[in-house]
Amino acid sequence: MAKDKKRYEDLNQVVKDLVLNAGAIDVGVVTTETLEGGPPSTDLSYVLDGAESAIVFALPLDQEKIERFLRKEDFAGHCQDNARINTLASGMALELARFLEMKGHAAVPVESNFFYRKDTPRGILDEKPTISHRYLAVRAGIGHFGLSGNVIRKKEGAAIILGSVVTDAQLVPTESLPAGDNYCDECRLCLSACASGLMHPNEKATVTLGGVEFSYARRQSYNRCDYVCGGFTGLSGSGKWSTWSPARFPIPEKDEEFLGAIRSAVKPYAYRPRPGIGFYHPLLPGNKGQMTCGHCQFICHPDKDVRTMRFKMLTEAGVVIQMEDGSLKAVSPEEAREHLSAMSPEVRKLYEKVT
Repeated sequence: MAKDKKRYEDLNQVVKDLVLNAGAIDVGVVTTETLEGGPPSTDLSYVLDGAESAIVFALPLDQEKIERFLRKEDFAGHCQDNARINTLASGMALELARFLEMKGHAAVPVESNFFYRKDTPRGILDEKPTISHRYLAVRAGIGHFGLSGNVIRKKEGAAIILGSVVTDAQLVPTESLPAGDNYCDECRLCLSACASGLMHPNEKATVTLGGVEFSYARRQSYNRCDYVCGGFTGLSGSGKWSTWSPARFPIPEKDEEFLGAIRSAVKPYAYRPRPGIGFYHPLLPGNKGQMTCGHCQFICHPDKDVRTMRFKMLTEAGVVIQMEDGSLKAVSPEEAREHLSAMSPEVRKLYEKVT
C-alpha cells in the first residue's frame, strides 16, 4: 500500500498528468543540468532564483484552419485558433504553477508569447524572451528543430504552440529525441515561403544544451519577421503571392535596412483597418495585430507531399487586397494592381509606396 501511495503522489507524473488532462499533446521536463551551456534564454534562474527544473508542453493548432488560411479562403478561422491556443497555453502554465505552489514549491509560469526581457540594450524592443520554449522543448523530447528553427513533431509538424513552467522542484528530466528520427529533410520550402528572408539560406546556428547539440538555419534580423509577419507588408518578391497583409511596401535585402522600413510603414499600418480577430502586442501601433504570415511554421508537415501541396496552396492563392469595408480578399496580381490604381493617392499610400 505504501508503495502504491508513493507512486500515486509522484510529482514527476502528477505535473505531466495535469497538463495532459488539460489538453496538451505532449509534455517533458528539463533541468539546469540538461540545459547547461545553452544561450541566455535557457537560464531558468532568470525568472526564478533557485530554479531546478522546468516543465514544457505542447498544444496542437487546427490543421484544417491552417490550410484554409494558406489557400486564402479563411482569415479569421486560423487567427482565432492561434490566439485561443496561445491563451490556453499561458493559462495551463499558470494553473500548473499554482498547483506546484500549493504543493510547497516555488514556480513561475512562462507566457506562450509576447512577453520580453526588459534588461537588454533596447528593452522589450529587442523582443528577447525570458525563457525560450523552443530550446526547452527540443531538450525535453517534445520535438526536433526543423531547418526553420521551429519545433517539429512526427504527427503535427510545426503546427504547435508551447508553454512552460519553471520551478524549484527537483524533477526528473526527460530525454531529447534521437537526431535520426527528425523528419526534416531540409526541403527548404520553409525558406521559400518566407517573404522576409528570416532564415539564412546557407548558414546554420548550433546550440549545445546539456552536452547535446541542435542546429537549424541561422535566423537573420528579427526585424525581418516583425516587418512581414507583423503585417506591415506582405507581397512576395515574385509579386505573384502575398501574406494576408494587403500592404506591398518594398522588402529590403539587408538586415540593417529593415528597421527603417518598419518605421516608414508604421503610419500606414496604424491607419489601415484591422477587422476581425487579432492579438494584442505591446509594440504594435494601436496594440492590435493579426496573424498575416507564419508560413514557415504552417508549411512544415511530416508528409513531404503535404508540404509541397501547402506551398502550392500559398503560392497559387494570389495576393491580398483590402476592400473599402476593411475586409480582406485574395485576387490575382493583375486584379490587385487595378484595385490599387483605382484608389485615391491618399488611400493608396496606406498600402504601397506612391511616387
